[in-house]
Amino acid sequence: MRSKQLESWLVIAVTCFLLSIQSTHLYAQSEAEPEAVAGWMTHVDAVFGKYLVTPLETFLFFDFWTGPRTDSSGTVISKGWIGTSVPFVVVWLLLGATYFTLRMGFINIRAFWHAIRLTRGDYDSTDEPGEVSHFQALASALSATVGLGNIAGVAIAIGTGGPGACFWMVLVGVLGMTSKFTECTLGQMYRKVAPDGTVSGGAMHYLRDGLAELGLKPLGQFLAVLFSMLCVGASLGGGNAFQVGQSLDAIRQDVVLFDTHPWIYGAIMAVLAGFVIIGGIKSIGAVASKIVPFMCGAYVAMAMFILIRNAGAIPAAITAIFAGAFSMKAGFGGLLGIMVIGVKRAVFSNEAGVGSAAIAHSAAKTDEPVSEGIVALLEPFIDTVVICTMTALVIILTDASNEFPQYVVAGEQQSGAALTAAAVSGAHGVYWFKYVLYMAVVLFAYSTLISWSYYGERCWTSLFGPRSSMAYKVLFLVFTVLGSIVTTGNILAFSDLLILGMSLPNILGLLLLSGKVRRRLDDYWGKYRRGELEPIQSSKS
Repeated sequence: MRSKQLESWLVIAVTCFLLSIQSTHLYAQSEAEPEAVAGWMTHVDAVFGKYLVTPLETFLFFDFWTGPRTDSSGTVISKGWIGTSVPFVVVWLLLGATYFTLRMGFINIRAFWHAIRLTRGDYDSTDEPGEVSHFQALASALSATVGLGNIAGVAIAIGTGGPGACFWMVLVGVLGMTSKFTECTLGQMYRKVAPDGTVSGGAMHYLRDGLAELGLKPLGQFLAVLFSMLCVGASLGGGNAFQVGQSLDAIRQDVVLFDTHPWIYGAIMAVLAGFVIIGGIKSIGAVASKIVPFMCGAYVAMAMFILIRNAGAIPAAITAIFAGAFSMKAGFGGLLGIMVIGVKRAVFSNEAGVGSAAIAHSAAKTDEPVSEGIVALLEPFIDTVVICTMTALVIILTDASNEFPQYVVAGEQQSGAALTAAAVSGAHGVYWFKYVLYMAVVLFAYSTLISWSYYGERCWTSLFGPRSSMAYKVLFLVFTVLGSIVTTGNILAFSDLLILGMSLPNILGLLLLSGKVRRRLDDYWGKYRRGELEPIQSSKS
């Protein structure tokens, strides 16, 4: 075993070394021949945009002619039948979350306290099958969802939809709790445990095996392969290179070395990621269980300081959120527009319904699948209801949009990190809070990419077999370095869109398998209500 690990370490070390040399060469070449390199990169980017990004965006963001239409010159030729674009993927995720909430009898509310007790280990048992504890599984999944969307995404929502968008983000976060519950329960139900104790689970398993039990084997096999392919692409791009590039852009203005030699940042992130991903979910869970509480705690503490300092303005901020959420000043289309913005940013942030979290939660030590689903429902609550709301309140309370108009986000493609940074370190904050935010950005990006490395690896091995695991890890680290070089453009936009694409096969599978989940839930909840699920501490005493 040790010789195998040593071999893995050597492969990772050599890969990172070669990547550093190649990155240095690429950077030097770009300095010496800027036009040639720029022309080559522009050509590749244009190909991605024309043949991949545009078709995928057209499908995922098809709005049923609800929004305005423009001609080639940008002139509006039709206002649409409600005047606001309502993308298909937003409707797909929102309707799915609403259906699951009703189908599972509002388990997101009923089981909230039980979820907290499960997470803190009250029911943990070391002899149950799995690789990580409830808390480590939650931390691993949270490390993939709590990220730049909580910082930049909230600023984008408020910049484009006003304070009212925050209300819809919170509402979707609450509904998304049940989507997480459903997919993570299924992840446990259909996971595979190898003789050595290694666990493999997730949407690719419950789509294939669960739908086969319903007599839909061909559909299940197709959806499983489609999900795995989308997840591998998403892990390399949206869960890796995109995170590296976005975090680099947030800090490079104050770190001269990374600004002049961005490949160094990518190489550092690759080495740090390599240290963790070699150990698999056990290593990722151990690191995430330390990083996630720290980074969330530091960020929340900073936000709380600002909120307490501006406590007198909190009632007005909350009033602005509710007033903006239901404002008819711009008519029904305006109201719907604010709602769509909030919904979109929420689903982009917590990934409820995407199916990624089920991969991490399937590794938890438990013989009760429903218990892990209940633990998972805390993710959207922490990610969206708590952290996103605190970010929104900080931006609203500090009046950042008016104090720093140069950072106001006017379009969905812009990054909102600058506005959030100005809010926490400007006239109403503390200057050095900017560096706390920088630390949070880097840790959020790092924790996201190590968790997505596991998601991608599980899907990769489901397609190509367990022996191909090392090939994926090397490929993953290649993209980590590339993320610091190619920081914008259609290549990364495409890979980020794949995360949303994962929701297409996953939600369909969840809808078809929801009856199985409800039956398991009724059985589990009946035991819980009858007192048959005693906490470990109680049984010991």
